[in-house]
Amino acid sequence: MIQFILNNKTIKTSEKTGVTLLDFIRENQQLKGTKIGCREGDCGACTVLVGELNNDKINYQSITSCISPLGNAHGKHIVTIEGINLPKKLNSAQEAMSNNYATQCGFCTPGFVVSMTGFALENDKNKTCNNAVSGNICRCTGYKSIEKAGFEIEEKLLQKDENNKIAWLIQEGFIPNYFEEIPSKLQMFLDVTSSAVEKSLKGTKVANGTDLYVRYADDLSEENVQLISAQKDLKNIIFSNGICSIGANATVTNMDESLQLKTLFPKLKQFLKLVSSEQIRNMGTLGGNFVNASPIGDMSIFFLALNSILTIQDKNGLERTIPFQEFHQNYKKYDLQEDEILTSISFPVPTKNTFFNFEKVSKRTHLDIASVNSAGSITIEKNTVTDAHFSVGGVAAIPKYLYKTGAFLVGKEINNKTIKEAEAILQSEIAPISDVRGTSAYKRLLAKQLFFAHFIELFPTKVELQKLIA
Repeated sequence: MIQFILNNKTIKTSEKTGVTLLDFIRENQQLKGTKIGCREGDCGACTVLVGELNNDKINYQSITSCISPLGNAHGKHIVTIEGINLPKKLNSAQEAMSNNYATQCGFCTPGFVVSMTGFALENDKNKTCNNAVSGNICRCTGYKSIEKAGFEIEEKLLQKDENNKIAWLIQEGFIPNYFEEIPSKLQMFLDVTSSAVEKSLKGTKVANGTDLYVRYADDLSEENVQLISAQKDLKNIIFSNGICSIGANATVTNMDESLQLKTLFPKLKQFLKLVSSEQIRNMGTLGGNFVNASPIGDMSIFFLALNSILTIQDKNGLERTIPFQEFHQNYKKYDLQEDEILTSISFPVPTKNTFFNFEKVSKRTHLDIASVNSAGSITIEKNTVTDAHFSVGGVAAIPKYLYKTGAFLVGKEINNKTIKEAEAILQSEIAPISDVRGTSAYKRLLAKQLFFAHFIELFPTKVELQKLIA
């Protein structure tokens, strides 16, 4: 039995856990404001908010319901556009869209309004309203008017009382009154709710579905899928004895919210903004990205360059570890048995002498799959490289770890001659093919330029830029 709160209504259903949340909302509950668009998580027309109780408060995030399994709603508060409508007037996000003429056909508008309301419910002062709608596409209005609506919302939120956030948002017309009662309702609800969904050990393993549901939504909708995202212990980010260990169920957003990770990687937010959209970053797990085994998986490339170790657990709880470089074996093939799951990825905490960079080239700067992406980690002692790890995606059948390139740099100084010699070795390690994302020659050129970009970014005083790119 799946049980959750949908807007202000308690839901108890025996629907299969693999049914998409979107289809349940629209067909079972007849809430048609959540639209069907791409069914791939790209357009944002199906955006809803998911609220999860944490220390007597609910944290809300936006997700795309078209690729989210219904079972993952268990024990949570799901909010659709109908759930943020006010009885007799527009809510603040709707009013901002109206004031700035930010809608025409209106098909995408509910998704934008839900994302903007999610922004109002968040605590991240470093995020803008435009960040929040990064996964929402409008095909007819033009984004300038939507951007202006976002500015109006941001200006209003400057006065938000963070100590009494929900009460303030209700008072200012962002959300209905019932939101104030949801934490206590959800707590009582969780106290008596069965955990049978979490304990399911049968069916296809699904975390948050951002890859599987793009390809197999129809098939999965017929299953009671095994929902491994319910395993909360697999979301932890732990630092111990010089090692950082991140649970395989951690999302890109979890990484972005980690103060310790942002201290280690000062440009982490900039790197992660290149990964998909707001909604997908809230959903996509590291383990899912690795097992997807895409040759251009952003997080695979990121963690390969950190010389990471994977921990894998079988159904009996027995664990084994392997270097991440050995996990991907061939196109879409990897070292994971049917009864095993990834539990964590760990890497040595970078020292003050270790420098890391991530680069990505795609047809669009954001919200796009890479043509080629690359990461590099270099440790220097007394002007000499003591450790080096590089990865590059889009140039082989797997996310490519560059064994020879990194080994060549150890023991050498960083200068133009060394960098060019290392790049020649890089070219011998890759074998790109021509496809829709570019020709083989183009990808070789991108791999070269991104490799140079690591050094230009990390060691600007050691690189003669004009001579390097000449």
